[in-house]
Amino acid sequence: MTTMTPNAAGLAALEERLKQDLSWLELPAKSWVPRRVVDGEAIIDVVIVGAGMAGLVASAMLKRLGVDNHLVLDRARAGEEGPWVTFARMRTLRSPKELTGPAMGMPALTFRAFFEAQYGREAWKTLDRAPRTMWMDYLVWYRTVLSLPVRNEVTVEHIHARADELFELGISECGALRKILARHVVLATGRDGLGGAYVPPLANRIDRRFWAHSSETIDFEKLRGKRVAVVGAGASAMDNAAVALENGAARLDLFIRRADIPRINKFTGIGSQGVVHGFAGLPDAWKWRFLDHTLKAQTPPPRQSVLRVAAYPHAHFHLASPIDDLVVEGDHLVVTTPKGRYATDFVIFGTGFKVDLALRPELKEFASHIRFWRDRVPTPEGMENAELAGSPDLGDIFQFQEKVPGACPMLSRLYGFNYPATLSHGKLSGDIPAISEGADRLARGIVRRLFVEDRAVHFASLKAFATAEILGDEWVDADATHQPAE
Repeated sequence: MTTMTPNAAGLAALEERLKQDLSWLELPAKSWVPRRVVDGEAIIDVVIVGAGMAGLVASAMLKRLGVDNHLVLDRARAGEEGPWVTFARMRTLRSPKELTGPAMGMPALTFRAFFEAQYGREAWKTLDRAPRTMWMDYLVWYRTVLSLPVRNEVTVEHIHARADELFELGISECGALRKILARHVVLATGRDGLGGAYVPPLANRIDRRFWAHSSETIDFEKLRGKRVAVVGAGASAMDNAAVALENGAARLDLFIRRADIPRINKFTGIGSQGVVHGFAGLPDAWKWRFLDHTLKAQTPPPRQSVLRVAAYPHAHFHLASPIDDLVVEGDHLVVTTPKGRYATDFVIFGTGFKVDLALRPELKEFASHIRFWRDRVPTPEGMENAELAGSPDLGDIFQFQEKVPGACPMLSRLYGFNYPATLSHGKLSGDIPAISEGADRLARGIVRRLFVEDRAVHFASLKAFATAEILGDEWVDADATHQPAE
């Protein structure tokens, strides 16, 4: 695939088709939200933090529904948003190529249309899954062709709730500090959106030169000729192990806590529109039951990722091998498991992410007020699950809710459109399959609230509207021109 030359004319033709489709559907809708100015400063209706896939489709949905006064902010450079060309290290996406993802139901906006326009239908037939970097190219194209209002290299330092029902966002942009006022704020901040990387506590006593989390920048070239250990059995662990091997690691030890690598993708197995639209309607205990079973079964790494590692004879899979101890001995590390002690030079933790608001300084003002599932829902018997207990308890349109009613009303204008929303809404805000449906739910909810908030302005516009469609010269009043007979 890398040797194929993209057809620029084909992509241009696709863009014309998309433009026509949007025109026929009268999209995007006309702008309708009244503009506000406070103390001489223009107010942004919605600020989306994060310009990865979730942030882009949320922006596209808002624009589609006529909310054009919004911004998408991302700290990354343009074209480097999300994980795809930074810490994602798989060769291809794990999702089937046919998934429509952020296309919002529009055929010309799908990855398939983007691919076939450049490489043709026969190439699509032979394609297994979307190449990871090409998916990033697709998202860049998506952002461009829809003219989404993204600003890069902008870091949100803090979010402050003002007394006038506005958020003040302190941002750092090009080395300068400034503020933005917004009515609503959406956190489209990905897997670590409400926390950060998780590593076992024993790693904290080891000098950082000896280890990294799989989501961090790793100089794999420096691992050439070294002994590398990877902790975990998920897709990220496998991909990092493979990259280490491909960059010349002398030995690779993969330590897996379980006695077997997970083999069945439970949640994908029941995927349907019923799950997409029905999960949020489940009673709390049933939501917990579905996800507790899924999380405890775990998601298997892609078969090709496992084969990518297993192809190297100096790759060693250690099953039933949780890390009991990790110590520095001279210039290297020693990993201790129930099965033995292993010398290694560097450890990569493919151990996922955690919700921990202490790691999100921008949310400091709200951390103590945000309600989590553990604050409201008793843990079902026999289903203890720290990840679920620590999930935010979101409202029907992804809004945060107060732990103590009335203590922080502005939380209802702050939305968690990221992976930790899964227990409240299902997989609508972190993975490719149903991201458009999630963004639709979010955007329609915000649109409803914007209209309700501005009802007095809209009613005044209703009363003031005076464009006549009937002019009075279309008919003759029979009683005015004919006198009744005597």
